[in-house]
Amino acid sequence: MPGDDATANVVYLREKGVGQAVNEAVLALVAERPEHPGAWFARFFAKKCEEAKAAEPAAAAEPAAATAAETEYPGVVNSIAECIGNTPMLRLNKIQGANCKATILLKMESENPAKSVKDRLALSIIEENEKNGTLTPGKSVLIEATSGNTGVALAMLGAAKGYRTILVMPEQMSLERRCLFAAYGAELVLTPASKGLKGALFKAEALAAEIGADAFLTEQFATEFNAKVHRETTGPEIWKQTGGKVDILVSGIGTGGTATGCAQYFKDVNGKVKVVAVEPAESAVLSGSGPGPHKIQGMGAGFKPHTLDMTLMDEVRTVPSAVALELARRLPKEEGVLAGISAGAIVQAALDEAAVAENAGKTIVAIIPSYGERYLSSALFSELKDACAAHPVCSEEECSPPEGWTCKAMN
Repeated sequence: MPGDDATANVVYLREKGVGQAVNEAVLALVAERPEHPGAWFARFFAKKCEEAKAAEPAAAAEPAAATAAETEYPGVVNSIAECIGNTPMLRLNKIQGANCKATILLKMESENPAKSVKDRLALSIIEENEKNGTLTPGKSVLIEATSGNTGVALAMLGAAKGYRTILVMPEQMSLERRCLFAAYGAELVLTPASKGLKGALFKAEALAAEIGADAFLTEQFATEFNAKVHRETTGPEIWKQTGGKVDILVSGIGTGGTATGCAQYFKDVNGKVKVVAVEPAESAVLSGSGPGPHKIQGMGAGFKPHTLDMTLMDEVRTVPSAVALELARRLPKEEGVLAGISAGAIVQAALDEAAVAENAGKTIVAIIPSYGERYLSSALFSELKDACAAHPVCSEEECSPPEGWTCKAMN
C-alpha cells in the first residue's frame, strides 16, 4: 500500500483492478488498522470489487491440446478405426423404372475401410470391451464365427490394434474372404458347408475353450454392442443426410444388428418410419418357413439371431437368390455401384416397396452392406470371371510399332 492516506489507498486499489492485489490490500488495511479513517471506505470498495468480479463473464475454457497428427497434419487421422462410419448416401437413378413411385436412397456402407457395414460392429465390440477391461491388446485373442464381412473387419482392426484374430467360416463363402483374412494376418478355420453357420459357431466356442482365459468370443449374433452402434451412428447419420426425410428403411437380416439399431433410433425420432427386414426366400426363417441353402452371402443364417428385435420390424420381405444375383449384377452396370449379393436382395425389396401405390412420393432408404469385389469368385460374377480368364490377347504383330514411332506418353 502507498501509505496511510485513505484516498491514496483507494487510488492504488483502483489501479490494480479486482485481482489478487485488491483483496490483499483491502484485507491488510482492514486487519491491521481497523480504526483507520479509510478503513470503512476500503471495506465498501472491496465489496464493490467483489461484486464486479462476480459479474464478469467466466473465462473461456482452454482448448484441448491438439495431438501431434492434428498439429502437423490437420486432415490426418491416427488410426484406420477413425475412418469407419460417415458413409455417403446415393440416389438410385436408372434401375428404378416406371413402376417406382418413391425415391430410393442407398446408404453406402460398402464405403467403410474394410468395405462393409460390419466395420462399425467390429469397432464397437473391440472398443467397448477395451473400455470395460475385458480386452487387452497384445494379450486377448479375438475369435469369431463369420460368413465373411465381420471377419474381415475384425482382421483389419485386430491388425491395427494388436490382437491375434481367429476366424471360423463355413467353406462355401467366397475365396476373396479367405484371402482378405490372410492379408490382414488373421488365422482361418474352415467348417463344412453342410453344417452352416451353426457349425462355425460351435467350432468357435470349442476353440475358445482350448485357448482358455485369453480367448474372447466377439459373438456378433449376441453382443449388445451390435444394435447399439447402429442406434448411435448409422441411424443418426441417415437422419442427418436426408434432413429427416425417411419414410421406409430396408435392411437385410444377417445378425439383425443394423435393422434393429436403426429401427430403435428411427422409432424414437419418428414413430411413423416403417422398417422392412429382408431375408432369402429359400431360407425364410423370419417368415415362418424352415432354413435352407441359398446364395445370398451375409443374410439368412438359418435361425433368428438374438440381436434381432422382431417387434421393431414392420414387414419381412423375401427375395429369391436368383433375383438378388441378377439385381446385384445390374447395379454396377447401370448405377456404377459394385456391391455384394445381399445388396441385390435389399435393393429388390426396396423396389418392391416403391411399387406399392401407398408409398408414392415417399423416401426409402436401402442399406448397401458390402463391396462387390470380394464376390468375384462367387456365383455373382462366376461367369464374368470365366469370360475374363478366356479373353483373347492381341497378336504381337498388332502391338509392334514401326521403328521411330513415338507418342505423348513417351519422352
